[in-house]
Amino acid sequence: MVWQLFLGGLLIGAGCRKEKLVMILFQNEGTFRRVLLRSGMVFCLFLAGCKDKSVQYYNRGMYYVNKGQYVPAISCFNKAIEINPKYAEAYLNRGTAYAAKDQYDQAISDFNKAIEINPLFADAYCFRGIAYCAKDQHAQAVSDFNKAIAIIPKYVGAYYNRGTAYYEIGEHDKAIADFSEAIQLDSNVTDAYGSRGAAYNRKGEYDKAIADFTEVILMDPNAVAAYCERAAAYSKKGEYDKAISDYTEAIEINPEFAEVYYDRAAAYHAKGEYDKAWEDVHKAQNLGYQVHPEFLKALREASGRER
Repeated sequence: MVWQLFLGGLLIGAGCRKEKLVMILFQNEGTFRRVLLRSGMVFCLFLAGCKDKSVQYYNRGMYYVNKGQYVPAISCFNKAIEINPKYAEAYLNRGTAYAAKDQYDQAISDFNKAIEINPLFADAYCFRGIAYCAKDQHAQAVSDFNKAIAIIPKYVGAYYNRGTAYYEIGEHDKAIADFSEAIQLDSNVTDAYGSRGAAYNRKGEYDKAIADFTEVILMDPNAVAAYCERAAAYSKKGEYDKAISDYTEAIEINPEFAEVYYDRAAAYHAKGEYDKAWEDVHKAQNLGYQVHPEFLKALREASGRER
């Protein structure tokens, strides 16, 4: 599952599963296709006959980016930059296209160039920070998010992503503070609640985690990850019926999510409902999930069954 968030004008994903929160660039279901530039950026639709050739190529590149066609997008940005070597936005969005192709070094190089041209380009710092996160260089990422926030103090995406970087290095209190700031600035950023909930789970503050995941579900009743995370919190509290209910909701939304069957099996095992646990183990295995041998051993011993 992927938590989505607005980053400046750009949508990115932040993966959130149990106790692991991973920064992911432009992943799943055409995330980057829903890009919107910051209103201050030049945006002249090439179909409208704009006379500036560099802007025509730039907007054609954005057209391809929004269709998820990154190779022709990069080609268009190349031409825009050839015509206007000081076109900071072209470097920025060529960088995002490289990042979408997992070419993070090239992306960082382009973000560097955008910053060289415009040292106050907050999006360039923020996007470079995301690329550093993708390379597990979280200290550099935090530094870039700091710079973006210094330029735009109410930059929701920078707070969110700095929180994610802090989460990755185990600084959960700082992560929670940043997610909270993102929520304070924009209470509709659903993923900030989910990510803060994940941080609360890591700290063992399960009631606060449950409250955050509940908020996510109220805003998006199909948020599979929120049901799974809330179920995990309920399991930690020993409230297995509620956990099973949430895992069941997640399965109804996505019946192919193999790991959730395993998680529900664990909850059934904890309740002593071993036949149901075995049913879910078999469903998880049939979907290709590798059930942990220690769990299988414990289930065999408890149930008196081999399978």
